[in-house]
Parts: sequence; structure tokens; C-alpha cells
Amino acid sequence: MVGGDSLPIGRRVAYLRVRRKLSQQSFADRLGKSKSWVDKVERGVRPLERMSTIRDVAAALRVDTATLLGRDVRPAEVAERDAGVAQISAALSTYEMVLGRATAGRKVLPADRLARALGHAWTTYQQARYPRLVELLPGLLTEVHRAHVRDPEAGRAAVVQAYRVTAALLVKRDEGSLAWLAADRAMSAAVGDRMFLAGAAVQLGQVLRAAARARSVMLAAAYQIAPTDPDGGTPQEWSLCGSLLVQAALIAARAGDDRAAGDLLDEAAEMAARVGDGHDHHRTGFGPAAVEAGRVTAAVELGDGPQAVARHEEVIGWDGWRWLPIEHRAAHLVDAARGYLLAGRSGQRGPGADPRRQHRARRGPAPPGGTGVGRSARPRSARPHHDHPARRQPRTALTTAVPARRVEHR
Repeated sequence: MVGGDSLPIGRRVAYLRVRRKLSQQSFADRLGKSKSWVDKVERGVRPLERMSTIRDVAAALRVDTATLLGRDVRPAEVAERDAGVAQISAALSTYEMVLGRATAGRKVLPADRLARALGHAWTTYQQARYPRLVELLPGLLTEVHRAHVRDPEAGRAAVVQAYRVTAALLVKRDEGSLAWLAADRAMSAAVGDRMFLAGAAVQLGQVLRAAARARSVMLAAAYQIAPTDPDGGTPQEWSLCGSLLVQAALIAARAGDDRAAGDLLDEAAEMAARVGDGHDHHRTGFGPAAVEAGRVTAAVELGDGPQAVARHEEVIGWDGWRWLPIEHRAAHLVDAARGYLLAGRSGQRGPGADPRRQHRARRGPAPPGGTGVGRSARPRSARPHHDHPARRQPRTALTTAVPARRVEHR
């Protein structure tokens, strides 16, 4: 532990237990421990050192770990994490690129080694090894800055990628202000390159999901990257455009706009069908399974637990589900858990489940007045060319919502 206060943790456990009107025996039963174990903890004879045990005790007492540990008491792993985030903040606060500081006398990583280091950082993120990535990023950001100072044009791609993965990690760490700074840096570095800009906008959407006005930014970026000819579009373009539509849909869902969320996800599903599952173009992991996972998140944001649960139970049976990055699947499972909580039922389909509602959730929009989020994203044959999104006015009015082919970023 680091820090401290005048009340030992054992005394705090006893105080909180009494407040809950629990006897030592009933509290021990909740923990799966003996009454003697509880007594020793409360008297300070047996220390609480393992974070897993502290979390179990806090859960049994129905308090968070911060309350159990005391306001000024933090576990060592939290202190280490905070120190790592502080180092990332310091790296983001350097201005070598702006000031154009000379790199003479400083070793700059060759481009191929820097590319491998960035690839390793993304893989570490997608494998949900966040503590390791916290350790890697400060040094990686410094190397990227130096490479950019030496050759601004050649180093720009590395800068955008480094800021993108940094923003993605900081979102997971619930460091909203720093995540916004990293995403903003990525957007600034990407100006002038539509592919870079679309990739950076994906992370910006993650950061600004709670801001309804961010939807227009996502649509603007999607409009810029959308292929004008469906036959000439590349999987990279479809992946970026579709990912941006998913982000716009989730922003709409959080704002309570179920119709816009459903329309955007339907358009993303059409693009995903062209890309297929098992790809990771521009680190998006975009495909039919990713869109269907987005429908689960949207349903949760709209408060429709039964639909979220029904879609979740379908998508986890798809082959594409197993090809999603670990961090994506983990985030989806958290959303699914929220869906089960909203639905007020266990993880098993029970006799109380409404099969008609489950069918609607999987196969089509909800009836008028419902909170459906569009059709199923299961892969299907592409629409005829005359009805392809690139050859028609999209249902979400990308062309009307954004008056000019540019992104206004502030």
C-alpha cells in the first residue's frame, strides 16, 4: 500500500460490516471464509494485502475498494498505473515537433523498427494488455516525436498511429481529458490525408461518444473516406467508413436517437458485408461481427435490454466473433452484462423470454414505438449496384448533414 490514514483497514472492515448489520459469521459465509478469518482481519492480526481479496471484501460489504481502503490509501498497482499515465501525459506535453528541435546527437529509430514498435503497441492494446502498454507508450511517443522532427513527412504516419493507440488506451483507462488530447493530436497530424484523418476520427469518436455534436464530425469523416464508386472502393476505405458510421450510431444511441442509430448501423452492415470478418484494416477490426456487436452496445445505450441480450446471444455464435480482437470482445461482454442487467434476467434463456421480441431483435427493426437498432448484420450478398450506398442518397443523409467535404475540428 501507499499513503495511509489513522484507521487500519481491519477496523474499517469491522465498521462497514456493522453498518451492514452483518454478523461475523454471515459476513464470512458471503466471502467463503471462516469466522476466525474475519475476526483476525478485523483485529489486524491477519493483513489484507492481495487486491483480489480486497475486492471480494469490498463487494461483500457493497462498497467500492476506495471506500474500503480509505480516501488516502491506494494499492501499489494503482499508484504504478497512475505513475505510468503521468509519464504518458509528460510525453504528450513535449513540443519537440512544434519547436523543431534538432535531433543531432540523438539516436532516432530507423523507420522499419519504429513501424514494428507501433505494430507491437497495437497488438498489445488489442490483446488487452493495458498495463504493459502503459509502460511502452512514453518511450514510443518520444521515439515517434524524434522521427517526425528529423523527417516530418515520412514521420507523419507514425505520429498519427502513436496518438491513435494512445487515445484508445486512455479511453480504456477512463482518462478522458488525456484521451481527448491524444485524439486531437492525431487529428491535427492527419490533416491533408483522408485515410489518416478517417483513422484518427475513429478514436475521436470513442473519446467524444457522450457529446451529441460529435456525430457530425464522424459523418463528415465518413463522407470524406466513402468510395464514390462502389466497384472501385477498397476494403480499407469500407472499413474506415463503416467504423465511423458505427461510432456515429453509438453517439446517436447515447443521445436517445434510436432511428438514426439503426439507420447508421444498417449502412455500416452493408459495408461490413463487402469487407467480411477476420480483417483489421487500419486497426479497426471492422466486419459484420463488429457491426452486430455495435448493435448490442446501441441497444444498451437505448435501454433495450432484451434486444441487447438477443443480439449478443446470436453474435457470439458467429465465426467472426472469435476473430475480433480480445479487447473488442471484452468490451462487448461488458455491454452484454449491462444488457442482462437491463433485461432483469440471467444469462440463460428462460421461459419468460419473449420469442417474438427475440425474433424481431435478430431479424428486423422493432415495431413503431420500439427501440430497434436496425436489421441483423449477418453477412449476406451485396445489394444491386443501383441500390448501393455509394450510388444513392444515404438514409442518414451524409450529404445533407455535412455541407462541405471537410472536417471542422476545434
